[in-house]
Amino acid sequence: MRPPSRSFANKHEPLPSQRPDNTAFTQQRLPAWQPLLSASIVLPFFFLVGLSFIGIGIGLHYSSNSIQETEYDYTGTLPGEACYECAVSAAKFCNCNITFNITEFFQGPVFMYYELSNFYQNHYRYMISKDENQLSGYLNSLKNPANECAPYRVNFEQKPIAPCGAVANSMFNDNITLFYNENGTYVEVPLNGKGISWWTDYNLKFRNPIDGNLNLSEIFQGTAKPNDWLTEVYNLSDDPYNNGFINEDFIVWMRSAALPTFRKLYRRIESGNFTNGLPAGEYQLRIVYTIIISFQGRKKIVFSTVSWMGGKNPFLGIAYLVFGSLCTVFAIIMLIVFLKYQGKIDDDI
Repeated sequence: MRPPSRSFANKHEPLPSQRPDNTAFTQQRLPAWQPLLSASIVLPFFFLVGLSFIGIGIGLHYSSNSIQETEYDYTGTLPGEACYECAVSAAKFCNCNITFNITEFFQGPVFMYYELSNFYQNHYRYMISKDENQLSGYLNSLKNPANECAPYRVNFEQKPIAPCGAVANSMFNDNITLFYNENGTYVEVPLNGKGISWWTDYNLKFRNPIDGNLNLSEIFQGTAKPNDWLTEVYNLSDDPYNNGFINEDFIVWMRSAALPTFRKLYRRIESGNFTNGLPAGEYQLRIVYTIIISFQGRKKIVFSTVSWMGGKNPFLGIAYLVFGSLCTVFAIIMLIVFLKYQGKIDDDI
C-alpha cells in the first residue's frame, strides 16, 4: 500500500536539514595533538620503562625468595609411604602420621595450605554445578535446588541435597592436626580456622537460611547431605558461627581454582606458644585420611610464610625482569642504530 502523499499546501515546504550541528565536535574542529616519535623521545622512554621494570622485578624476586616454604606429600600411592595403607583402604576413616623436621625458625604468622594436583575445578560443567541462590540462604532453593546441580540435585530418596552440586560434593574433607615434639612430648599446635576465606564470601555471598537463633538442624530438615560427605552441612563445625553454608572450610573450597594444581588455605598458625612462628624441631602431622573419589592426583600439606606481596610467587618477579631486560636491550640496539646512521641521514638531507 502506497503511503499517503503530502497535501498540496505542504508539498513545497523544505525538508528538515540532515546537516550536523555547527559545533566544534560535530564539525571535527577540536584541537588535536599527534606526537612525532623521534629517537630523543623513544630511547629515553624505553630505557626508563626497562630500568623501572628491572628494579620492580628485583624487588619482587627478593621478596619471593625471602618467603619460607616447605611441603609434605601424603598421597600414599606407593608402598612404604606413611599414608599408603589409608590410600588403598576401603574404610571411610583412616589415620596416618607424618613426622618431619623443621631445620630453621619459621617466622610467623605461618599459613597452612592443602595442595591438590590433577584436580580440574576449572571444568565448565563442574564450575556451574551449584545453586547460587541456595548458597545465599533462599529457602525456596533449599527445598528446590537448581537444575545445574544434577546429578547431585536430589538423592536416591528424592530428597533435595544441601548444598547441591558437584563442587560441594567433592569438598576436601581430610582432617589434619599438627603436633610439636617438646622435650619428648608431642604438644598440639593450635590451628586457627577463622578468617581463612575472602571477606566478601563470608559476609556477603554465603548465607545460612536462618534468622536469629533458629536451629540449623530444623532449617535443613527434609534435605540430604551430599553423597560423598560424612556429615550434614549443619554439623561441619561445633562453632555455630562457623557452620552450615558459612563454614569457612566450605567457603574456601567453593571458590573454584583456575588451574589443575592449586592450593587452598586450610589454617593459620598464630596463637599460643607459636604466635611468633614455628621453632626448629620435630613435628608430626596427624591426618584423618578420608576416602574420596579418585582423581589420580597428589595431596600435599604446605607451610608458608608471607610477605607484603603475599605468598611465594617467583613467576611475577621473573616476568618483570624479562620484560625490563627486553626493553633495555631494544633501547640499546636502537641507540646503536641511531648513532651509526645519524650522520648519513643528516648528509642525505
